[in-house]
Amino acid sequence: MAGVLDRDEARRIAVRAQRLDAEWPAGLVPLVEHLTFLQLDPTAAVAPSADLIAFTRLGASYDPEQLLQAVERDRALYELKAQDDPVQPPFAMVRPVADLGLNLARMAAGPIHRGWRDWLAANPRFRRDVLDRLREAGPLLSKDIPDTAEVPWQSSGWTHEKNVTHMLELLQGLGEVAVAGRIGRQRTWDLAERVYPADIEVVPEPEATRLRDERRLRALGIARPQLVGEAGVPVRVDGSDREWRVDPAAVGRPFAGRTALLSPFDRLIHDRVRSQELFGFEYLLEMYKPAAKRRWGYFALPILHEDRLVGKLDATADRKAGLLRVAAVHEDEPFSPGTRDAVDAAIDELAAWLGLTVARS
Repeated sequence: MAGVLDRDEARRIAVRAQRLDAEWPAGLVPLVEHLTFLQLDPTAAVAPSADLIAFTRLGASYDPEQLLQAVERDRALYELKAQDDPVQPPFAMVRPVADLGLNLARMAAGPIHRGWRDWLAANPRFRRDVLDRLREAGPLLSKDIPDTAEVPWQSSGWTHEKNVTHMLELLQGLGEVAVAGRIGRQRTWDLAERVYPADIEVVPEPEATRLRDERRLRALGIARPQLVGEAGVPVRVDGSDREWRVDPAAVGRPFAGRTALLSPFDRLIHDRVRSQELFGFEYLLEMYKPAAKRRWGYFALPILHEDRLVGKLDATADRKAGLLRVAAVHEDEPFSPGTRDAVDAAIDELAAWLGLTVARS
């Protein structure tokens, strides 16, 4: 089915695929199985990103305790830092255990970055020491594992000489160790064989690549080929000169929208090219900018209304004062009265879920 989609249909496909239409998902684990992952980010100006993403799909029925339950007790989700995924940037995420077999062959092949491979090769005793320590006493915090590195890790970033953490993350990427849980924001580590189910079937990498691409496109609905390979079918979108890939099962389905306040890390907006060409939406996370140079705010939440991205919410959760402080609602184009009412209701719903009272500037 190669053809042309009008932009309205393309947007609706994207919104529906991300489970942001009016049909609410049934629960957290099925949601993550559909989305393929939730990004973990410690920034909590409003709420941690994974929780905010889940709330926007599940509504007030979602409790952050459900994520802990799924990861640490039910083992239905697992935590991974995407170091070796050429499509995903290297951030921490939770993925469904149901898809673990699609990643194990790639993980076992070793790091794609030569510097990481060379550092592992230079530290065979350190690697054994870490695995032996976890085997004897895991799960452990990284600070409870001795640093016996033969060659320190050299980096211009925050990982410079953080040898234990870097080794754990590389061994996690190889599928040898895993995050067993968290104490506050700190990860606890153990041998992967004691965290992951024993009966996971490893899918050979060529087949796994195809299935990962298909799952990614199912979660996005429509995407650039760079993100989904040969999954789906090629399509053109009115007003765009690019080639796109679309999930054929997503085309022509009925659509009913709603209003949602999105995390800055939400996958609906992660591809800025797609956001601009399909939604006409400009966005930049400004938390690293000086305050005087911000257009929309430190952690502005993109506003979805029906099938359009219509603005940004500059808000901060002041938990000590019990307030959700709304500094501004930036309207990309002037809101209609109905849109304004829907956005105000969404702000009230977010505040109620947070247990806060809205304070508008």
